[in-house]
Amino acid sequence: MGADAEVVCPQIVPSLDAVLACSQLDKKTPDAVADGSLSSTMQQFVPIIRSGSFTDIGPRRFMEDEHIRIDDLCMHLGSMFTCPKPSAFYGVFDGHGGPEAAAYVRNNVNRFFFEDVNFPEASELNDIFLQGVENCLRQAFLLADLALSDDCSISTSSGTTALTALILGRLLLVANAGDCRAVLCRKGEAIDMSQDHRPTYPSEKRRVEELGGYIDDGYLNGVLSVTRALGDWDMKLPKGSASPLIADPELRQIILTEDDEFLIIGCDGIWDVLSSQQAVSIVRRGLRRHDDPELCAKELVREALRLHTFDNLTVIVVCFSSFDHQREQSGSRPRRFRCSLSAEALSTLNSLLETNDSH
Repeated sequence: MGADAEVVCPQIVPSLDAVLACSQLDKKTPDAVADGSLSSTMQQFVPIIRSGSFTDIGPRRFMEDEHIRIDDLCMHLGSMFTCPKPSAFYGVFDGHGGPEAAAYVRNNVNRFFFEDVNFPEASELNDIFLQGVENCLRQAFLLADLALSDDCSISTSSGTTALTALILGRLLLVANAGDCRAVLCRKGEAIDMSQDHRPTYPSEKRRVEELGGYIDDGYLNGVLSVTRALGDWDMKLPKGSASPLIADPELRQIILTEDDEFLIIGCDGIWDVLSSQQAVSIVRRGLRRHDDPELCAKELVREALRLHTFDNLTVIVVCFSSFDHQREQSGSRPRRFRCSLSAEALSTLNSLLETNDSH
């Protein structure tokens, strides 16, 4: 189950342009995000964070996926670190060309994302803190990319996609480089919180070609199935040069509301055979049955295997409240059934009860 890849205790981040772009997903609070009054919107709903994950090698000979779960970021980073609560961090790293790059990034998450970038501290969200977090996140991806180049133990042909999610109070921030995907469930509807960076995606294809790269049969320079990744230095131009293959993350964020039920983070082995909405429906049904995010992650992986995915599989499911809490918020109650008995049946039932009492 990949338990070694997990740090379970309660998360990562995006840009002011992305704030404005993604705030439209939250019809209740976009103005608050745009005009800088973020903290005033954070008091209405407090997520209750819990998560589960599951991994499977799939039909591949080697497992190249890595992931991390931190359900309490403040506790994980120590008492000297201050950030809005609740705080949590999750990441999925889908390696290629060997497992080295993905394992290296996962094993150095603390250093890349929080220590070397001087992650800002604040007890409440505000625009200055948000901008600092965004800058740190972008820097972390680039630091990890450069570290893969400098470490002689990592093959230059080894690389990894990376998707991270950070929760700070009610703010969900997703950063992505590659074709892992984060999907938010809002009242049963799937909302993509990331874009798959594949060579066939029009804006990525245009960027690649403008920088001298080419797309051959859906592959970047005829070799790689993604246009953004950490590592892969045998495909990148010298440091400081603009390269068709980049490590820059795309950032998206949203303000969570009572309608937001959970987040799915998965590698491309899931999305190759399932749509975002199909995955949300599977997890939602699972939560209604057993309210266990880890079991939901396992069920999603099993469904992808049943549909004959060709890749390694990694899924993280992050719940923002219990199913019972969502039911209370919606005002729904368990169904109660009434039945009526005929006079004859009622008389028979009373006779049986009296007989039992006499014994």
